[in-house]
Amino acid sequence: MPLNPGYEEMLRQLAAIGGPPLTEMPVQAGREMFRAMQGAAPEVEVGTVDDIKAGDVPARVYRPRGSGPFPVVMMFHGGGWVIGDLDTADCQSREVCTGTGALVVSVDYRLAPEHRFPAAAEDCYSATLWAAENAAAYDGDAGSLAVAGDSAGGNLAAVVAQMARDRRGPAIVFQLLVYPVTDGVNFDRASYRDNADGYLLTAEAMHWFWDHYAPTLDDRRHAYASPLLANDLSRLPPALVMTAEYDPLRDEGEDYARALATAGVDARFVRYDGFIHGFFAHTRTIDATREAMSDACAALRVAFNAN
Repeated sequence: MPLNPGYEEMLRQLAAIGGPPLTEMPVQAGREMFRAMQGAAPEVEVGTVDDIKAGDVPARVYRPRGSGPFPVVMMFHGGGWVIGDLDTADCQSREVCTGTGALVVSVDYRLAPEHRFPAAAEDCYSATLWAAENAAAYDGDAGSLAVAGDSAGGNLAAVVAQMARDRRGPAIVFQLLVYPVTDGVNFDRASYRDNADGYLLTAEAMHWFWDHYAPTLDDRRHAYASPLLANDLSRLPPALVMTAEYDPLRDEGEDYARALATAGVDARFVRYDGFIHGFFAHTRTIDATREAMSDACAALRVAFNAN
């Protein structure tokens, strides 16, 4: 399918601005650029927003309007484990909060290269444990707990689901994996070749992210870095994997959904034709992406109602 017209215009504007690619920037400059591109979205109103500590991990709790107890969504931001923070995930956290009526806990996990694998995964798991034990203090129902994230955050959501199974808790009812990173070893899939450049996220940038987060092959082969490479994918929560047609990560995300289904997990993927990587954060600028956000929220609501 042709690239969505909104994305054609976005990419034209970015090309006109120019500037060095992320891979040629100092890490801190890359973080500032990403923060400027994403931005917070206070106009998407929720009930309350509180910056807290989820145990030792900084987090932000979005409480919907109305009375609880509310189901709980753990939100892990994207940015290749190197860039991104609570503000860059603010819009999607608010959208999910309002679209599902759930308490959203957005996690400010430690970033690479200062903190390499498995720091981000352990922080996200630790915050999820905290939520399971403390959600009631924010009118949350820890018995309806889901994990969600986009890109590297989708990787971390998949990993936390595996960690929770392996470590005997907490119970997770659903995993929402939006264009997730699932394989740090195999970069020869068709989507890596076909979408290597020109669609915001590049193949070169993915190598840069992996080199910062998990530079050794032994680390990348670990299931908590590359969830697709896990020896056992059974007994995991139901999953929706969302992918974009013009994205280097498309095929590995869809491969993960297929692998989950083969292992007996209730899992499926939806490919959004004409979209590029990052669409989960583009609901305020690319109207067509509203459908994907609506689909994500609907899947979470179904999972909570089934629980």
